[in-house]
Order: sequence, then C-alpha cells, then structure tokens
Amino acid sequence: LMKPVLLLAVIAGGASGVLTFSVMGAGLVATPSPGSIFALLAMTPKGGFAAVIIGVIVSTAVSFLVGSYFIKRSSAEQDESELRDAKQKVQELKGTKSKLTVSNIVFACDAGMGSSAMAATSFKSKLRNAGFDIEVINTSIEEIPHWAELVITHENLSVRAKSAAKNAEHISIKDYFNDPELDRLIARLQSKNIASDIVDSSKVEENNILKKSNIKLGLKNIEKEEAIKMAGQLLVDSGYVDPEYVEAMLLREEQLSTYIGKGVAIPHGVGKAKDNIKKSGMVVLQFPEGVSFGEEKVCLLIGIAAVGNEHLNILSNIATALEDDDHIEGLNSTKNVDEIYNAFTLETV
Repeated sequence: LMKPVLLLAVIAGGASGVLTFSVMGAGLVATPSPGSIFALLAMTPKGGFAAVIIGVIVSTAVSFLVGSYFIKRSSAEQDESELRDAKQKVQELKGTKSKLTVSNIVFACDAGMGSSAMAATSFKSKLRNAGFDIEVINTSIEEIPHWAELVITHENLSVRAKSAAKNAEHISIKDYFNDPELDRLIARLQSKNIASDIVDSSKVEENNILKKSNIKLGLKNIEKEEAIKMAGQLLVDSGYVDPEYVEAMLLREEQLSTYIGKGVAIPHGVGKAKDNIKKSGMVVLQFPEGVSFGEEKVCLLIGIAAVGNEHLNILSNIATALEDDDHIEGLNSTKNVDEIYNAFTLETV
C-alpha cells in the first residue's frame, strides 16, 4: 500500500487471467483455498491443467509488466527529486564554506541586549587573541541582518534563528561563553587560515549607563522573581524604562534563563519590550548568599535595558570578569561599590 497505483497491476493481471480462462474454457471444480498455485492445481479437473497454467502465466506476466512500468516511472521521478535535493545541499555546503571567508559572525538571542551582547564581545576578544580581527555583532533573532553568514544562538532558540536567517550557517550552543562549539569554531577558522577584513572599533561612551547609585550591595536572599522585579523597578526609578518593562523581564526569564554562569545573571526584557525602553541603562544587585535560578545560585544580578550599542563596553568588561574566577568571586562578595563600578565601566580600546 506504499504505492497504491500498483493495485492497477493486480487488476490488470486478474482481468487478463479471467479472460484467458474464458477463452480456453478453463475452470475449477471448487474454490481454491488458500489461494496458492498448489491449491489452484489441486482444484483443476482432468484435462484442464494446460489452460489453467496458461491463464496463471498470462495473469502473472500482465501484472509484472504493468507493475514494472509504474515502478520504473516512480523510481525515475524519485531519483530526479533526490538529485535536485542533493544538488541543493551541495550548493548550500559550498555557500557555507565560502561564507567563512567573509568573516561575519552574528550572535543572536531573544532581545539582543543581554546574553548575545556579552557573548559577542567575549568571543570577539577570543578571536583577537587567536590572531583574527573578524566582525562579530549581536542582535535579536527578529533583527538578524540579511547578510548574516554565521549565526550563533542558544539551542532553545535555534529553530527561530534558522527561520529568520535561512541562508546563513547556524551553530547551536548550550553556553554562550564556555561552549565547546565556540572552541571548535576558532579551531576551524585557524585550520582554514581565514583572512578577515579589519573592523574598525570605536570607543563607546557610557552616558551614565551604569551609575554608582544603581549598584546595590549586600542584599538579603529573596526569590528569583522578586529579585528580577527589584532590578526592573530600579531601572524604572532611574528613568531608563517604562513600568511595563518589568513584566517583560519576567516573561523573558520564563522563556529562557538569563543565568550566564559563575554566579551572574543578566535579566532583561523580551524583544518586543524595546518600545518600553527610554534609554540604555544597567543596574547591579549583589546577593552574597545567592538567589536560586533553578539549580544555580546568582550573586550578581545585572538588570539591562538597552537601545543601540551604548552598553556593549560594560558587557565586554563583564564578560572579561567572568573569565577570571578569582575576580568574579571577589565581585560577588565585595562591600565596595567602586570595585564593581570600576570593573564594569573601565574603558577598553
């Protein structure tokens, strides 16, 4: 029944067999059961064997010829379709291979202001340490540029990313900072000895994105949702966002955890909440005992609201701090606001 059209072969074979029996006057003394050739011959009267056998042969031959015709035609169509698919895959593979020569990498997340921004700045630093000066940007999934060539997203967002950038090569990761796929990508670039265009980098003005007054230390342990609300309300009180942005931060956390490792989380709103952002701003809440984010403990909760790229310098410094276990542990427990402020706002070239 995988090829219902073959029922026509059975019908044609049966009809030709009955016609042969009628013309040659063949018949049986009783109904053959089961319907095998042996039962058929057993029910054949004396003198009728030749006619019955000829009828069976004619029926079999007609069924075979009709069936083979449909099978050959179906096979040819399938081969042609498979050939087209194979050619398409080869073209895609060729395109993927050539994309890397352009050296264009895009980190994408739901909102494009938190995880992807930090991951992009951290990975760009790793690339430069490896001798590459490749363009690395971050964006929300909905705003992945049409010229994106290599898109890196969290595995939970990869389906959306592939739909948004169908012509790009995609890499799915579990960890935006220490995922083995990122190390393999650098090794792959090194093995191909890719030369990239130099990307001009400019110093980012902070514009009071992070104020010392928005760094709160030594807070008592509370529930995750309350901690996110506290960060969101601080963003509201500082004039960075509208009150609706707080709910967008909670919604983002429900969709995908903003925990990024080593006791740090960067809650922010979903992509649609950008309309509720007045200007870029960040707040830092320190919980020395740690707030439970699933199985992890968060000591530094960094609330973010961002438009444009004004906040990238601070995120770059946060990513750098994450690479030093001793440094980040010190920030998780420090009682000095200036220590966190200086660590996160130090300008990089």
